[in-house]
Amino acid sequence: MSGKLPSEAQRSEVQAFLEQLERLPVRPAVQRGRLIFALDATASREPTWDRACQTQGQMFLEAGRLGGLEVQLVFYRGFDECKASRWVDDSRALVDLMTRVTCRAGQTQIRRVLRHAISEAKKRPVQALVFIGDAMEEDLDELAQLAGELGLLGVKAFIFHEGDDPRAERAFREIARLTGGAYCRFDRNSPKELAELLGAVGAYAAGGLAALEDLRRRGSPAVRLLAHQVRS
Repeated sequence: MSGKLPSEAQRSEVQAFLEQLERLPVRPAVQRGRLIFALDATASREPTWDRACQTQGQMFLEAGRLGGLEVQLVFYRGFDECKASRWVDDSRALVDLMTRVTCRAGQTQIRRVLRHAISEAKKRPVQALVFIGDAMEEDLDELAQLAGELGLLGVKAFIFHEGDDPRAERAFREIARLTGGAYCRFDRNSPKELAELLGAVGAYAAGGLAALEDLRRRGSPAVRLLAHQVRS
């Protein structure tokens, strides 16, 4: 290697090159959206659990157009079991996790789902919580307090209610309202509708309100109803 020092002209060229680099626009790194996918896995939920396994891929499909999605599976079953998976970034990995779970009789543990979502959101931003269930057997005031805290952390809850339990509906609507999310009742015999709804949430988690609004304009009535509820 030569021991010669660079000439003044060479130093000027280097400085000009560095200044040119500084003027170039910086492209922000694409960051995947993060979504917690929570399900009631008590005994009555088995048919819908199977349906959710088949339809959850729509979340990744819509989110994939907007930078991608990371999903964490959370479920409760029995009388004192509530578990969370690792974060995954593709549909096949999520299906693999879900097919390992069997539904068992027990009581609802929605408060544990909300507490877990709060804990995760404090570590790293989480854009959305999806919850699919048909019952609520807990204290509504406690759930409302947790939902309010979740909303303050910027996590919107999208609650998909199967059935017509009025107590569950009241609680689910309140959780959605307090987080700025949305409540939707769905028919487990309409897998296409559930897939579209999950796709809408995936789009929101990956691309925010603008992506959800875009999907609303070309989506089904159920997707438009969901999008209409979401608040900034």
